[in-house]
Amino acid sequence: MPGMTTSDKNFHYVYVLESALDGKRYIGMTSNLRQRFQQHQAGKSFATAARRPLSLIYYEAGRSYVDAKNREKYFKTTAGRRSLAKRLRDYVGRRNPKLS
Repeated sequence: MPGMTTSDKNFHYVYVLESALDGKRYIGMTSNLRQRFQQHQAGKSFATAARRPLSLIYYEAGRSYVDAKNREKYFKTTAGRRSLAKRLRDYVGRRNPKLS
């Protein structure tokens, strides 16, 4: 995760978490990636509380809230999930060679 500097406050992040418990992924968006990840790890998010521990496996940063929101929506579509799978091909291959 990037270190927080004053200029980082203007960034919006789209991120993907993966559960070590069941391997399922969660896609979200935030303006403070470090804080949001800690909230997920602490069980403060209903959507991921039962699937802890989680790993941050991917994120994108941008200056526009609207662009980040649209990117999050895209990643939650079938085409977006396929796009993510292509981007994460090396990660998945190293984690589970049968899936690559």
